[in-house]
Amino acid sequence: MSNDDVRIIKKYPNRRLYDTAISSYITLADVKRLVLDGVEFQVVDAKTRDDLTRTILLQIISEEEEGGEPIFSSELLAQIIRSYGGNMQNLLTDYLEKSMDMWSEQQRALREQTRDFMEANPMTMLTQMAERNLAMWRRMSGMDTGKDDNAGSSDTPGETSGSTSRRSSGKQGSGSGK
Repeated sequence: MSNDDVRIIKKYPNRRLYDTAISSYITLADVKRLVLDGVEFQVVDAKTRDDLTRTILLQIISEEEEGGEPIFSSELLAQIIRSYGGNMQNLLTDYLEKSMDMWSEQQRALREQTRDFMEANPMTMLTQMAERNLAMWRRMSGMDTGKDDNAGSSDTPGETSGSTSRRSSGKQGSGSGK
């Protein structure tokens, strides 16, 4: 990705944010809207050119947590704080990123399946979603137990539901309709 693809927002010492793409000052709510719209952007200090994107995103999260039903419980935040500086910090970062990617993928799949939900048997749809979720969690936990997929299984294809789900994940609605 080149710098031309990234929208630059300058943060000035007076705490104002200036969107260079529209030549106008914007608010944190506007930055949140950019995030929701999937716009690639970078917030930089107008004087030092330091990258302040994470700081601004954390500020948006903080305001969201204060304003409504929080996502992060106090216990979860304490656990995250305890993870800083430890030898597992990078592992936690990778885990959280993969979990959020999986969450986004599931939300997208749910939206797509909702369109067809009324045409199909609801129990079949729920079963298929549960099987896909289980297969994804197995793949993700495979980081820690990579030998589980192959250990203890014979060479007979399709013997475990995890391997079957992975091979058939590209197929949709095969043979389950009327």
